[in-house]
Amino acid sequence: MTTQTVVRPSIVETTGLKIPVTIQGAGFAVPSQIVTNDELSEKFNTTDQWIQEKTGIKERRYLEDGRTTSDLCIEASLEAIAKAGIQPGDLDAIIITTTTPDQCLPSTAMIIKDVLGATRAMPIDLNQAACAGGIYSILIGSHLLQNEHMNNVLVIGAEILSRIMDPTDRSTSVFFGDAAGAVVLQKTSEGYGLLAWDVDSKLNDAVKIVGGGATPLPEGETLESGQYIKMNGREVWNVATEAIPSSIRNVVKKANLTIEDIDHFLIHQANVNIVRAALDELQVPEDKTTFTVHEYANTGSATLFSVLYKALQEQRINEGDTIVFSAIGAGFLWGSLCLKYINN
Repeated sequence: MTTQTVVRPSIVETTGLKIPVTIQGAGFAVPSQIVTNDELSEKFNTTDQWIQEKTGIKERRYLEDGRTTSDLCIEASLEAIAKAGIQPGDLDAIIITTTTPDQCLPSTAMIIKDVLGATRAMPIDLNQAACAGGIYSILIGSHLLQNEHMNNVLVIGAEILSRIMDPTDRSTSVFFGDAAGAVVLQKTSEGYGLLAWDVDSKLNDAVKIVGGGATPLPEGETLESGQYIKMNGREVWNVATEAIPSSIRNVVKKANLTIEDIDHFLIHQANVNIVRAALDELQVPEDKTTFTVHEYANTGSATLFSVLYKALQEQRINEGDTIVFSAIGAGFLWGSLCLKYINN
């Protein structure tokens, strides 16, 4: 039974950070295997036109056999670390947000730490924030940097959603793909970096994976089927199209700004129509955002990193720009960040 979600004012009041924190380097990685809508149309009762109209997705990437989440994370992390002008040994913490870790134990963050050679980094795994993980992990990393002994925090968002999709379920198979993104957080100058945040949550089972935990499997589920992601698309639409614009308004107000003051909006790439609905509600033109959903599909906690990476690569974000990030994930958890960008 799906519980109804009521979007309400945020439970978190934010005044900012004593030590300002910014995003210094960004990296992104996707598998080489491309899966087109036409390929899925041969398998399911659907068409390329239907998928594009409903989601905006043209293709997605699936990770190759023999590779796993940490492999993509390491690719994205090495790029982010290099762009930040540091070495892996300079990292004080590694935070990975994913619903598809390499396995339950040992920690995927520890695997990444070991491969990178980040010998003094504290590994942190954030495994149940889903698509909102980019928001929550950056916020957690920013708070770690309030400690005088920490200077570099690597934050990674990654999903291998192709491994947890029911191969017979059209409703999830057309929506999801695989990717990893990473950023390095560092301390910065007063007046720049993270200005404000807004987070909230409301328990709802519209998106769920029932297996893999301590609760017995529901009747009719097997060990295999219990690992598949299940989604009520209509409920996701209803909550997301309320929560995202509401959270964006909240975070902009907390930063003592207006919607018109924001130079660029980076919104979770679940569905192009959800992003457009949020922009319409806020009366924001599409040229103030970046899309990646058409080429990568919904990559969960990696989507915010994908749009940030693309916007930086295309120089759509410049020194001194004010950016808003916003995302909603299964649970539901949602939130937004307002950041004044500076390249230290």
